Amino acid sequence: MTSFARGERVALCDLFDRVGPDSPTLCEGWSTRHLAAHLIIREGRPDAALGIVVPPLAQRTERILGEVAGRAWSDLVGAVRSGPPRVLRPVDEVMNTVEYFVHHEDVRRAVPDFAPRQLDPALEDALWRRLRTTSRLIFRRAGVSVELEAPGRGQVRAGSGTETVRVIGAPSELVLFGFGRGSHAKVDLDGTEAATTRLRSASLGL
Repeated sequence: MTSFARGERVALCDLFDRVGPDSPTLCEGWSTRHLAAHLIIREGRPDAALGIVVPPLAQRTERILGEVAGRAWSDLVGAVRSGPPRVLRPVDEVMNTVEYFVHHEDVRRAVPDFAPRQLDPALEDALWRRLRTTSRLIFRRAGVSVELEAPGRGQVRAGSGTETVRVIGAPSELVLFGFGRGSHAKVDLDGTEAATTRLRSASLGL
């Protein structure tokens, strides 16, 4: 069985090896070193990772992030490459396919001359399935009704509001848009100027 989460993890780590610890990412304020530390904490330090979603704990998470990021670069990449702890491996595909795809693109697209990859259609299908099940959560703060359209795969509605914006693109690009990478996602928006502006400025993602 194909493991897209594992494939994206390996590809990201190979990219880490090529670009080094100080390359930019699309995560504001983070270099590749910070991104690697984030991934290690997310999988291996659930006590520290709580600050990602619980604002009162954010300062503690930032402190631990800084401590982990201070490790040798080869150690950080090796820890990410080794995969999740054994207890999480049965849910690796569900938990990490989108996470590692998005963060892989966070590094790839942080340079001016990036080009989208030609993805395996099966990976596009997997991303579309994840998007269909999480779209209401991802677009809950959209401020408009959102109609996601992946040509050849269908449509899904999310968000709420009196105006509707159609967002059209490959599942991979729709995922990037939904996770706040709108300025780097190859999508087309169809709606009024006011509605599309509202959507582009909304706080999207989990």
